[in-house]
Amino acid sequence: MNWTAIIIWLLAIVLVAILAKMSIKIVRQYEQGVLFRLGRVVAVRMPGLRFIIPVVDRLQLVSLRIVTMPIQSQGIITQDNVSVDISAVAYYRVIDSVKSVVAIEDVAAAINQIAQTTLRKVVGRHSLDQTLSETERINSDIRIILDAMTLEWGVEVTLVELKDIQLPESMKRAMARQAEAEREKRAKIISAEGEAIAAVALGAASDTMMAHPVALQLRNLQSLVEIGVDKNSTVVFPAPLMSTIAELAAFLAREDHVAKTAISATATPEAPTTTPPIKAA
Repeated sequence: MNWTAIIIWLLAIVLVAILAKMSIKIVRQYEQGVLFRLGRVVAVRMPGLRFIIPVVDRLQLVSLRIVTMPIQSQGIITQDNVSVDISAVAYYRVIDSVKSVVAIEDVAAAINQIAQTTLRKVVGRHSLDQTLSETERINSDIRIILDAMTLEWGVEVTLVELKDIQLPESMKRAMARQAEAEREKRAKIISAEGEAIAAVALGAASDTMMAHPVALQLRNLQSLVEIGVDKNSTVVFPAPLMSTIAELAAFLAREDHVAKTAISATATPEAPTTTPPIKAA
């Protein structure tokens, strides 16, 4: 009898422990509990220590944290018939725990599938250039469409971002050639603008040199100095410098002639002066 009583007490203790474990639930801070009683939703349990009726009640926990969901690469044909592979990432969170449990079976799988189809539909309405340059608008369009569908499931899509865009190799080469041509065009425009500015500066310099001929000669002498730095065996004299040298030689010749004329005039003796005789009174 004693052993029978002990076994009964042990079974009772085990049964009480099992029932206590089934009736005590802990809802964490980032969760909410949807309480089903005999298959019907009766309440939502907030974070903390919660008690339920074993067997009769079932408490399903729903996470309210933001979930990061990668959208696998999709083969998409753009509006201008270019085939691209685009992958994205979506962020969503549950805002109504009851709807997320009752309205749909698997929230994550449903959002993943609807995000893939929405990505193909939205990108297919844009050309390749728009897809590459207007990613912010495409992201916003995808998020708005997903929000309109997922709000009925108690889920809010907070952000959608295009993560990677894979282009065909031929398209990459074509875009590289286009970028190179664009760079060459800009380089030519900049060079032409520089030539125009230089022409204006040269015109102003030529006007200054016309007003001051000595400035042109000084510029020529500076050019000769620059040539002499390289130790060249051949020296090219500008034509204006040659004419200046000729004029200088003519000037020196004139000065020499004047000097010789003055010397010869000084060396010639003067005729004696004759004094008339004085008559006697």
